Order: sequence, then structure tokens, then C-alpha cells
Amino acid sequence: MGQLIQGEWHAEDLPRHQADGKFERPNSTFRDWIGAPDGRFPAVAGRYHLFVNAGCPWAYRAILYRAVKDLDDIVGLSHTAAAAGEQGWHFDNPPEPLLQARHLHEVYSRADCAFTGRVTVPVLWDTHSNTIVNNESADIIRMFNNAFNEMEGVSQTDYYPEPLRAEIEALNQVIYADVNNGVYRCGFAQSQSAYEEAYDKLFNTLDQLDQRLATRRYLFGNQVTETDWRLFSTLIRFDLAYYSRFKCNRNQLLDFEHLWPYTRDLYQLPGVADTVDINAIKGIYYGAGKPGILPKGPVLDFSAPHNRAAIQA
Repeated sequence: MGQLIQGEWHAEDLPRHQADGKFERPNSTFRDWIGAPDGRFPAVAGRYHLFVNAGCPWAYRAILYRAVKDLDDIVGLSHTAAAAGEQGWHFDNPPEPLLQARHLHEVYSRADCAFTGRVTVPVLWDTHSNTIVNNESADIIRMFNNAFNEMEGVSQTDYYPEPLRAEIEALNQVIYADVNNGVYRCGFAQSQSAYEEAYDKLFNTLDQLDQRLATRRYLFGNQVTETDWRLFSTLIRFDLAYYSRFKCNRNQLLDFEHLWPYTRDLYQLPGVADTVDINAIKGIYYGAGKPGILPKGPVLDFSAPHNRAAIQA
């Protein structure tokens, strides 16, 4: 998808594969924190802005948290077009109104005129100091979980409760490696062995999660946590894209006895359905190539009754 080199756009991408063909995701670059002790980025309403792609599962985490934490009036939002273009992520109706940017790489070079690296979403922008605070989705959702809790109207729900943090971290690692990134390790593998290894780990983990959910409504019982939202961001895309586009085709999500109603349960929680953009999800995975035809199916009813409210951990 290209990269910036010393602040200038170049079409060639950074290598993202090991010698054995395994896909390797690069680390994020900007890792500052709202509310950190240094005081650079205080929690102030209207100061911060998100640049996202609604189809991207990593950016979607930030979109989702902005919704479930009721931060719509606290943090601004700009969407890129669904599919990346010749210069990476670009805006649907340029220029983007906040920074008058046509491409997301302009946001990065605005923050650092000599930036070298990949241009990814989400981006959390500080309008006060005109720079990127953070472009790592795992950090951004942690910030959104509590950074603005003292402000009126913000949800006080804690998705990273202290008593569960060690367990959350442990399960997050498994889900990230085998599911969130696992679907990409299937889709972007450059050897048969790398693909099959990722495929087996993906479905072994999905089978284990399916059984876990047989006796508990959510991954840690009756309380939704960060881990549920991180898993949901992949599951909501599974049948729409990963099953076919990334060759994750042992089973559809529809085939899982517990994961499928669990996904519908989360989708039907307040504010969540409005964050799911089916056309954007298809667009990011199918729309970039020529002629960019989006698949008409599958037909998925995320609003169907899930019957999970009675499950007790």
C-alpha cells in the first residue's frame, strides 16, 4: 500500500513477511497517551480527533469505543474512503475539513515532516499541538475506556476492570495472535506452510472460544470486557470477508453454535449496530482492485434473537 520516506509518499511498501512466508505486522509508531503524567495531552473535550476507516478492524475498535463510551461529543471523527488508492488511504470528499488533507499520509507528514513508515489507521490527532498522539488501536481503546470519565454524559462502564486485568491480558494475547491477526496471517501468507499453520491456529482458537461461551454469556462471565470487543471486531467481519477473501474457510461464523449468537448479542447492545458499516467492510477487502466489484452476499441477520441473556457464568 506504499509508505512515507522522509515525509514523501512512495508507492513501494515496507516488507511485512519473514523468510518462511509468514506475515509479520509492524509495530505502531506514535504511542503517546491522553492523561499521561507529563501533561502534554490532557483530557479535554473537543481537543482530539480520530481518523479512521470503517472497514478496518483495527480502526473499528476505536470507532466502537467512541460509541459505547458515549464520546461522540468529546472526540471528533473523520472517515477515509473504504478502499485504499494509489496513495494509500484517502478521503471520500477531499479535502478533509479538519486538516484540509486529501490523503491520510498528509496527516502523518503534518505531524512529522520527516516521517518514514507505513500510514495506518486509526490515528488519534491532537488539534491543540497539531500532532498525532497515538496510532495504536490497543492504546486508543484503553484511553477511551477511562480518560474522559469525569466529563458529563460519558459512559462509566469499565471494560478493563482491575480484578480481571491479568486474565484479560492473557486472553487478549491469544485472540490477537490467532484470531485478530490470525486471519491476516492466513490471507497474507506467502507459503503453503505459513498459511496452513495460521489456519489451524485460527480455527483451533475459535473452537476453544466457542466452547468457552457455552457456559458464559461473555468471555469473562456476564460483564462485557475489552476482550469481547477485540474479538467482536474480527467476528463481525468473518463471513463478510475473511471466510472467502482470506481463505479462512473451514467454517463460517454462522456454523458456530455459540460464537454466532454471541456476536449477535454484542451487535445488539446499545450503540453498536450503528458502528457496523457492511459496505465499508466489503470495500476494504474487495474494492481496491480493478474494477472493485463488491460481493452481494452473504446475507447475515445480526439482529436475529440471540437468546443468550439467560446464560450465567
